[in-house]
Amino acid sequence: MKLKTKFRLTSWQVLALGFLVIITIGSLLLSLPFATKSGQNPNYLDALFTATSATCVTGLVTVDTNTYWSIFGQVVILCLIQIGGLGFMTFVSILFGIFGKNMGLYTRKTLMLSTGESGHINTKQIVKRIVIGTIIFEVFGAIMLAIRFIPQFGVGKGLYYSVWHSISAFCNAGFDLMGGTFGQGTFVSFTAYKTDPLVSLTICFLIIMGGLGFIVWGDVIDKKFRFKKFALNTKVILVGTISLLVLSAALFMVFEYNTPNLDGLNFFEKLLVSFFNAVTPRTAGFNTVDLSTLSDSGYFLTVILMFIGGNSASTAGGIKVGTFMVVLTCILSSFRKSKDISLFKKRLKGEVVSQALSVFSACMFIVITATLVICAIEPIGFRAILFECFSALGTVGLSLSVTPTLSVASKIIIMLLMYIGRVGILTLGLAFAEKRFQPDVKYPEDQLLIG
Repeated sequence: MKLKTKFRLTSWQVLALGFLVIITIGSLLLSLPFATKSGQNPNYLDALFTATSATCVTGLVTVDTNTYWSIFGQVVILCLIQIGGLGFMTFVSILFGIFGKNMGLYTRKTLMLSTGESGHINTKQIVKRIVIGTIIFEVFGAIMLAIRFIPQFGVGKGLYYSVWHSISAFCNAGFDLMGGTFGQGTFVSFTAYKTDPLVSLTICFLIIMGGLGFIVWGDVIDKKFRFKKFALNTKVILVGTISLLVLSAALFMVFEYNTPNLDGLNFFEKLLVSFFNAVTPRTAGFNTVDLSTLSDSGYFLTVILMFIGGNSASTAGGIKVGTFMVVLTCILSSFRKSKDISLFKKRLKGEVVSQALSVFSACMFIVITATLVICAIEPIGFRAILFECFSALGTVGLSLSVTPTLSVASKIIIMLLMYIGRVGILTLGLAFAEKRFQPDVKYPEDQLLIG
């Protein structure tokens, strides 16, 4: 008698491994000689790092995207950004539709988990909404950027730059093609458009829309923009996002007002730069100022924003706004000795609170550990390494220009942080640590001193 054992990946494992597959394919394509402008085979570590950063929509790079990669290489990077931004399962679902195949129950369940939906839903409708919404925002962004780029670069290059940066911004990727333009050096991002409201505000709009996520858009549209009827998740995300943007923009203005970053600018230009600096650390990765010249307060505020990130089920990374709001509410409720954790007159389930605290604690532990290890490896200051690690885990892409100088071991650590940040610590935990069978055992209670 033969014993048959069936091994089947869980939905969480499919999501986690799916990103690894895309990264591997992308790294192999970028390893081809015609992927570089020089026509020579790139260092595989650079190809792997770039593929990881693009798929995880981060933006940290070891080589300048515009001056190093050929058009083929840049298109591969853009495709990885789009797949990473939409999400692995959304991409798979689109392929099902293209080839006229119906998704099975297992595939539909995995898609729901990847998009943050729950319950019985129309998966085709979800994918359709995601794809249409993405196209609308990215086309709008490309049109707005084309107004500036076509007169500067010509029709062909201007349109290419407009589409490229619109996708990169909406997916919160932070990759840019500005290296070597306007007589500037490499890794310059949008510093040439520091006081340009058209480019800056378009990029900010795309970042914010991508960071809000598909679930929030859908709820806002379905409820016809009536705040009182929004789902709790939508209310929390909108209030949290707006509060963070307004507060951080005001703080940047105060912290950097008399620094070289804002020196010589009028009030409205300072406000524009401050707003851009408040938006981009929330996992986008573009910059219009030299980050190495930030004041200590501006630097630390950027680190905090990178850690928080955007919204769940979006193109953004970080611990997410919802997690941050729950943790903040939990702290306040604990001080008030309240038994329940409530937001907008709704009591949160204990499971939600537990997951939020777990995500916050696990991410903090991971980023501190990574910083400690890299500090032991690299002869670089603590300030730059801490910034790099928070940027990687938050899939932000901002850097103090240390990424290309890192050793192989440190680059591997940064890649792991980017992967964890994009897939999500909760997804990885459920994928590889979840017990399929839990014994129904309860241990006796006891006391433990806290605080």
